[in-house]
Amino acid sequence: MSGLHSAKIWELSEFEDETDAKTNSDLNKTGPSVTVSSTDLKEHQSSDHKCKTLPATKSKSRQISALSPPRRHGSGTQSSARQRRSKEEIEADRQKARERQRAARAQEKEEKRKEQQKRREASENLKSLRPENCLKCLTVCIDPALLQQDGSDILLDTLVTFEWRFSIESQQLPHSITWIRDLPQQGGDGKGFVEEEHIVLVLGLNDFMDIVISVKKMLESEGEGSSFNPLLEYLNSDRQKVATLLVRNSQTDYRINACGEHLLNEMLQLKMGMDNLDIEEVLVYLQLCKNISLVFLDGWQEVTNHVCAVTKALSKRPFKLLTEQAELPFCVDGSWASGVRVERDGSGLIQVWSKQIQQLNRVSPAVASAVTAAYSSPQLLMQAYQRLGSEEERKGLLADLLVKSGSNERRIGPEISARVYCCFTAQNHQLILD
Repeated sequence: MSGLHSAKIWELSEFEDETDAKTNSDLNKTGPSVTVSSTDLKEHQSSDHKCKTLPATKSKSRQISALSPPRRHGSGTQSSARQRRSKEEIEADRQKARERQRAARAQEKEEKRKEQQKRREASENLKSLRPENCLKCLTVCIDPALLQQDGSDILLDTLVTFEWRFSIESQQLPHSITWIRDLPQQGGDGKGFVEEEHIVLVLGLNDFMDIVISVKKMLESEGEGSSFNPLLEYLNSDRQKVATLLVRNSQTDYRINACGEHLLNEMLQLKMGMDNLDIEEVLVYLQLCKNISLVFLDGWQEVTNHVCAVTKALSKRPFKLLTEQAELPFCVDGSWASGVRVERDGSGLIQVWSKQIQQLNRVSPAVASAVTAAYSSPQLLMQAYQRLGSEEERKGLLADLLVKSGSNERRIGPEISARVYCCFTAQNHQLILD
């Protein structure tokens, strides 16, 4: 019996060793290892030696499987799938980043293109405002009634020679010439041109005498004449208009001087008995009250010269207005600049008064401060001069003022005091102060 029992134990020990080796290899593959010693297994089998070998082996395997952690089936496939999803997500993120970069570059390129377009348009607008280019945009509009007069072909021939644009169309005022200027930059708004405010009326002596008589009657409260009504209504409808009357003499054997008084006086005296005072009164009313300029000319050649001069002046006007609006580069705003800024509340006037005194030669800021401390404005200084009786007292008014420069004190002296007095009271503009 003892031999049989020993053989069973030996067989069982061999089976346990094989089972332990397989179990350990499986545990190493699947996860954390669980160690079961052979001594524990032997104690368990010695306590239950009556059991058969096969059931003991099954109970041992069940115990080992209970102690080992559960296996994860398909773990290698799940890990590779997770890695494939991560690569796809990374590639998608990279694609989105590339698209954002392309969009940012496209937006930056579009902004740069718009900025270049704005600069190009501004440059073209500035170039179009130059006199030589603006002259090409001006159109001289001539009333057809003027072309019925003798000598009017001189005006048309001159415009053709200069290659200036002109149009023959009816105007609101007969015998008038107006100007229109094209605006290419505003063509998209439906307003492709602007009408200049200058208007020229070419009248003969008889027509001008009718206007003078009408104005004289109006000034005497006798009603308005029919000759002056159209011009007056036109100027009242558009107060920005600037009218010029070109009084043309069609008689070649007469000459009119700069004021047109000789022949005009004779004709007015023969027709209405008006004297020189009445004529001057009418001219003053037209120039000051109605802003109508008067120019007396001999013939169509002088009328043509005047029209050409006005056309050139209108071509230069836009560029001059642009330069006047821009700030001058040498007018610098700063404490080191020569000018002083004056605010609306009056602060800065005392500094201007001090700068004005320092314009005199050898007048230091300390001397100017002494004068402004005693007389804070030019008006107070002038009132102090007026209160003095003699010329010598006025010249020596500022001589005793103390000038403080550091720890030293001195007086202004009679020389600087006399120069300041002469600067503010002298009537001779060519007086040399120093």
